[in-house]
Amino acid sequence: MTRDEALKLVRTHTKNENLVRHMLAVEIVMRALAKRFGGDPEEWGLAGLLHDGDYEETKENNPHKNHVKLLMEWLSHYEVSDSVKNAILAHGWKYTDNAPQPKTKMDWALYTCDELTGLIVAVALVKGGELAEVSVESVMKKWKNTGFAAGANREQIALCEERLDIPIPEFVGLALSAMQSIAPELGL
Repeated sequence: MTRDEALKLVRTHTKNENLVRHMLAVEIVMRALAKRFGGDPEEWGLAGLLHDGDYEETKENNPHKNHVKLLMEWLSHYEVSDSVKNAILAHGWKYTDNAPQPKTKMDWALYTCDELTGLIVAVALVKGGELAEVSVESVMKKWKNTGFAAGANREQIALCEERLDIPIPEFVGLALSAMQSIAPELGL
């Protein structure tokens, strides 16, 4: 599956532009993490771009049971590596029935950066909607305020230390820099 095919699939099934932007943010962070770990940026990026591709179509119909399962059906019509599929499945291991726990660096990267992108976007929004105004320090300050962007699961993000051996501030910096590189695409 090419990136263009993946983006077309995402846009076909996702009408909410903010959700598309979320997937683009996760894609670019996954590409940066692939470079850090010597992985294939195209493959890791594909996992990030596709990971919530079925969310709109499953959210009303018990997403805890069906999220990512519908996406797996769609992906069966494309040539997609098992590592990409496994990472996508594993990103839902806490809430999707029978989803496997993350095992590989790519799996854990997707699981941890998924929530971090949302926190960074929330900080950008209070900074006038400009990613250029966001710093690692401003994200870390908001990190401590668990009432801010309460939906961004900090425990999940913090697993970057244990599972990826990246300190939280460094992880924030890597993700922030990656997201800033595509700020116009993210509307920020």
